[in-house]
Amino acid sequence: MRAWLLHEFTGTGALRQAEIPEPEARAGEVVLRLHYAALNPADRYLAERQYPAKPSLPHILGRDGLGTVVKVGAGVTGVAVGDRRIILRGEVGVERPGTFAQQVAVPLESLAEVPADWDEAEAAGAALVYLTAYQALTMWGAFPAASVVLVTGASGGVGVASVQLATALGQSVVALSRSEEKRGRLRQLGAHECLDPEDAGWPLAIKRWLGPRRVDLAIDNIGGALLPAVIETLGNHGKVSLVGRLAGPVPSFNTATLFFRRIRMGGVAVGANTSDESRGGWKDIVALLDRTQVRPLVDSVHAFDQLPAAFERLAAGPMGKVLLKIG
Repeated sequence: MRAWLLHEFTGTGALRQAEIPEPEARAGEVVLRLHYAALNPADRYLAERQYPAKPSLPHILGRDGLGTVVKVGAGVTGVAVGDRRIILRGEVGVERPGTFAQQVAVPLESLAEVPADWDEAEAAGAALVYLTAYQALTMWGAFPAASVVLVTGASGGVGVASVQLATALGQSVVALSRSEEKRGRLRQLGAHECLDPEDAGWPLAIKRWLGPRRVDLAIDNIGGALLPAVIETLGNHGKVSLVGRLAGPVPSFNTATLFFRRIRMGGVAVGANTSDESRGGWKDIVALLDRTQVRPLVDSVHAFDQLPAAFERLAAGPMGKVLLKIG
């Protein structure tokens, strides 16, 4: 089979296509013939050795995917050859070979059915970003309906998922995006207010919009110099769910900004979920999206041999998911 192999941790430029043996289904596993795989920033971080995982080389990246079962290992029940499945968050693409290949072996507990009425492209790239957004929204416990949720990097994969899920949960959503066009699309997705983070006055604009209220929860996908301004918008007992660091380290940070409002900050790590937590979260996510009649956004679909171009698109800032069409 054909696969994209990472031979050294020097970035996605080190990926090369190669012909390798097809995987076998060990006990408790199935092999999927992949139709689609999805790209995530974490793939690039792993390729650059900025991720805690250290898989053996050569390694196959790719954490999301959808395909047809072609082999079933010993002890597997409830799944048969010919069934379609998506991959939930697990070790696929992290410590074990991933989905940038024609076939992939997946543990049974990391599989889920394709949601009814979703097309394959929508389903193929949804699991990781929606499970991440769901954890970011729920890790602090239940928020009252109409709480205010601020989402940075709102036009990215996790950002879009956060806007959709927060809206479905009845929250008031403020979305940050540098693109005027994307801010318009985020309003269509349910965001109540959309602002440009490059406008230095955006924290004041939020305060004017909210009146005496303040932001209850911030989902930060960006980090860097933006984080102190995000904290400025929070009210008493405000929370920050830290998802990404696309803008790099925070250059300066005064921890006193947390004290008197008793602000809490915590990292989002879907990889720490048990398989039961991932399955339960995914069930809730599908129900929320079905209830509000929204679907995952697909930004672009690239041919299998165009994986470098797909990573370029990911780096350019897509609106929704970037996919690789495999079969």
